[in-house]
Amino acid sequence: MKWEKVKLGDICKSIADGDHQAPKKQESGIPFITISNIDSNNRIDFTNCLYVSEEYYDAINDKRKASKDDILYSVVGSFGVPVLIKENLKFAFQRHIAILRPDTEKIFPAFMYYCILARDFYLQADSVAIGSAQRTITLGALNNMQLSLPPLPVQQRIASILSAYDDLIENNQKQINLLEEAAQRLYKEWFVDLRFPGHENVKIVDGVPEGWKIKKIEELADTMSGGTPTRSHEEYYSSGEILWLKTKELNDGFIFDTEEKITEAGLKNSSAKLFEKGCIILAMYGATIGRLGISSVTMCCNQACCVLKIKEKILFEYVYLWLVNNREMLISRGRGSAQSNLSQELIKQIEVRIPSDGVLIKFSNVVDKLLKNKEILEKQISFLREARDRLLPKLMSGEIEA
Repeated sequence: MKWEKVKLGDICKSIADGDHQAPKKQESGIPFITISNIDSNNRIDFTNCLYVSEEYYDAINDKRKASKDDILYSVVGSFGVPVLIKENLKFAFQRHIAILRPDTEKIFPAFMYYCILARDFYLQADSVAIGSAQRTITLGALNNMQLSLPPLPVQQRIASILSAYDDLIENNQKQINLLEEAAQRLYKEWFVDLRFPGHENVKIVDGVPEGWKIKKIEELADTMSGGTPTRSHEEYYSSGEILWLKTKELNDGFIFDTEEKITEAGLKNSSAKLFEKGCIILAMYGATIGRLGISSVTMCCNQACCVLKIKEKILFEYVYLWLVNNREMLISRGRGSAQSNLSQELIKQIEVRIPSDGVLIKFSNVVDKLLKNKEILEKQISFLREARDRLLPKLMSGEIEA
């Protein structure tokens, strides 16, 4: 079967980007997303987005407004991340995101999404990206990037095979969201509203239940940071087996694998250090500040991460949920003009209100089960994504017929 090589610009009705004028933000209205609102499952997370007015949205050119079957594609900084829009939703987005509108007479939108998701397309994007501090894919370059197209019925079959994996991933993610909501509700009820077990018989003194303590993070956890092996030694990365975590990979979930791996030599010739399963990782720098993760295996990380090894087992679930619920406070502690940064020393000095041991044990017993179920589901997502990504290039190259 013959696959035709085509330019992206020839199979799209339009290729544009978000509005170049920074809009006035407000507390409610039409969601306004940035690259940070695209999650690890290539979906838009509206949870912590900004908002703009209806008037601003209405004034945007139609080719800059996303609709069903359009594809968003990050083109600045963390470039190369696609999102397939599956329903008509009102939202606006920054100019760091491109919008591709497929010509459905030439290409099936879901097939185009999977083409763009494939590693070959990312490498093509990497080769045309310009700049050093913030690498950028121009709209002109995007128009000229190429795909290989089989006939439309084959495109649809390929998309159907791959979307089955994504449907399972999405179902697992919904279950994870329910587990997270349950943990959050319990934390809020017990430690914000102070309706913990036995609260009726505990005196509140200056807003703190009797028997509870205030402790600094350095009393609760040993902390460490990481490092980056020099890129001038390609061999530190090319055959690496040690997981090396970057902050952009943190998504408030368990970490099973990393984008890059380093060698023993790379580890020894940098300030990176190994840390074990069951550590909490907190992003300290820039756009990712406040992101969290939990290590599921032994790994190391870059210098933008702070690793917390909790000293007492009964504290783990509480400290993790405390960090999740105090993210804005953590971000506000950051320093710097160009970008906001935390440091290990700043983190160590942050004070945390610690419940009595009896309350902690009860909380730990409940949340431990929730986190274990979450870990199982996230591991399944990791396997599904890995299987899909192994199959994807074989389908896209025609090596396996759909």
